[in-house]
Order: sequence, then C-alpha cells, then structure tokens
Amino acid sequence: MVNPIDTKIISKLADILNKSNLTGLEYEDEGVRISLSRQSGAPAQPQVILATPEAIETPKKEAEKTEDEQVENLINDYRNDPNAVKSPMVGVVYLAPNQTSDDFVSVGVDVKAGDTVCLIEAMKTFNPVKAHKSGRVTKILVEAGDPVEYGAPLIVIE
Repeated sequence: MVNPIDTKIISKLADILNKSNLTGLEYEDEGVRISLSRQSGAPAQPQVILATPEAIETPKKEAEKTEDEQVENLINDYRNDPNAVKSPMVGVVYLAPNQTSDDFVSVGVDVKAGDTVCLIEAMKTFNPVKAHKSGRVTKILVEAGDPVEYGAPLIVIE
C-alpha cells in the first residue's frame, strides 16, 4: 500500500530548512518518512522514503540483539572463572553506595579479600558483595542498575 504524499508538507519542510541554519530535517508520519538535507549554501533536496514501521525498527532490533549477545557471551566467559566475584542472589547491582559517591572499585584498583566491591538490592535491602580474594580488579562485567541472577559474574579480580 502506497501512502499519498502531501506535497504541501514537503514544500513547508523545505522552506523551514532553507530559512534556518539546519543542514538536515526529517519528518515521519504513518510509515512515510521525508528526509531533507542540503550542502552548506545550497537549497534543500527532498528525499521521500516510504516504509512500514516494522522496516524502520528491524535494524535497531538487530543492533540491540548483537550488543546483548556480546554482553551475554562476555558474562558466560566468566561464569566458571575462579577469579570472578559472583552474585550471591537475584537482584539489582549497584557499584557505589549512593548516586553521589565514587564506585566501590574500578578497573586497576587493588582490593583485599573481604572488601565490598558492589551492592545487590533485593527486596528493598542492599546487600554488600565482598571480594573473595585479594588482587587487582581487571574487569567490571556489569553496570549500575543492571538486573543480575544468582551466580552471575560481576567483577574479575586477578
């Protein structure tokens, strides 16, 4: 199904672009995307793209899937690593005691066995996660606010 294109909209968008300092402008409505761009000093050149919302969203979903897969693969690499500090429970991880404080640890910092390396919030209770050995933090596998499961690797200490 081809959507009718209102040439008045294209003319108005081109006029807005020509009267402003913008180099590009995009407009989307009901699966019709209008993209206007110009070289500096040149009049705007409209480009109309007809697409369904699904076609527009597919590349975004693929990129997110790839990034999620990379993170999952990295976490799986450390699931059985004896150097990884693992989550003792299901919850949400926090790397600092509060929003205005520095993180408990960062990559390159030396820690001692028993030092708090992060917090896990479970049922409105913040539970400290302690280093299981002394050494240097080489990787932080999570970000503040990430949900974690029992046994998920959080931080690597070597």
